[in-house]
Amino acid sequence: MASVLIKGATVVNEGKQEVTDVLVKNGRIEKIGTGIQPDADCREINAEGLYLLPGVIDDQVHFREPGLTHKANIASEARAAVAGGTTSFMEMPNTVPAALTQELLEDKYAIAAGSSVANYSFFMGVANDNADEVLKTNAKKKDICGIKIFMGSSTGNMLVDNYLTLNKLFSESELLIATHCEDERVVKANKEKYANADHASFHPLIRDVEACFESSFSAVQLAKQHNTRLHILHISTAKELQLFTNMLPLEDKRITSEVCVHHLHFTADDYTQFGNLIKCNPAIKAPENKAALWEALLDDRLDIIATDHAPHTWEEKQQPYAQAPAGVPLVQHSLLLMLQYVKQGKISIEKVVEKMSHTPAICFQIAERGYIREGYWADLVLVDMNNPYTVTKDNILYKCGWSPFEGHSFPATVKYTFVSGQIAYENGTINDSMRGQRLRFDR
Repeated sequence: MASVLIKGATVVNEGKQEVTDVLVKNGRIEKIGTGIQPDADCREINAEGLYLLPGVIDDQVHFREPGLTHKANIASEARAAVAGGTTSFMEMPNTVPAALTQELLEDKYAIAAGSSVANYSFFMGVANDNADEVLKTNAKKKDICGIKIFMGSSTGNMLVDNYLTLNKLFSESELLIATHCEDERVVKANKEKYANADHASFHPLIRDVEACFESSFSAVQLAKQHNTRLHILHISTAKELQLFTNMLPLEDKRITSEVCVHHLHFTADDYTQFGNLIKCNPAIKAPENKAALWEALLDDRLDIIATDHAPHTWEEKQQPYAQAPAGVPLVQHSLLLMLQYVKQGKISIEKVVEKMSHTPAICFQIAERGYIREGYWADLVLVDMNNPYTVTKDNILYKCGWSPFEGHSFPATVKYTFVSGQIAYENGTINDSMRGQRLRFDR
């Protein structure tokens, strides 16, 4: 690996900003300080006026491989990720076949090892009848990010509603359990109520606030009963926020939460413009929910910002509402979107770094990543906060080829992304010769 000296960057890390140099050597951060002298073969990058952030760790993506590769694959979506400053991802098990055995889970790791320019981890999947197989991951606690339970149906038909299965996993899992929470009985009743729904604007009425709350409440009750390490994904309602606390240090929380960028950005008012393009599970809801999510993010009831990146083809999204699949491609533009809110004064850049880099590392106990520290792996993103970036058809890297942000200009630009010390992205160009690493966990 070539050594790189990043000179004069404004480093944003652990709640502070500091203009300094960062030396990257042998994949790691060798030294942080001023006046660092490079070796003869060291590449030097003038970062004066640029911001150096820890790489984004996205704890929820759907990269669709194996089996759904007409929509996306690990290689294509990892390229999009690093172009947007995301250096590590954790991918969900609802592929075809679903990752419901240890062998199928390791197959996904093998695919990533051969194709991903970003660092990677994969969740073990749960069905109503594979609890014993899932619990084998207890022996792999340093190698697997966690267990994923769909406590509500979504893409992939992996609904888990058998109480015996849920109770066994919540009581015996030694790994973090991540949940998708939407109560199936509530959703089914709403589908009957709105049987003639013919537009995406019905989506938040069918997958409503009560569906989310009832399921999240059940997950929290199970976790409290068994002292389970629970992480509830993509919180979308104001009502669910009462389930979370900011009275404990993050390291001491047994129950944590995630909010996704689309729930922070869009509201139900946007279905008129975007229709099925922003149809997702859980649904984007009425504006008062977005306002409450922002408040909870800033006061630390919500712990992580992620994407739930979930691509579908343009043709699939053009189907009638009832047939159009749920999910939005987001991983290439999540950091840029949050930096837009930094420029608007909605959130500080230090808080963005905390929620997109530091807290995922803490919540999942990721080894030696998520911070700019000497000795840590050099997962870094260098951004120009004063150079606008317009999303166009030509620079969208998702295999599906579209984004709800097409035509939108963000106020900042990602200049460089470093993955495990290698330059993965540089001024619009992906380094396809490099590979990311499998994430490891300090458990």
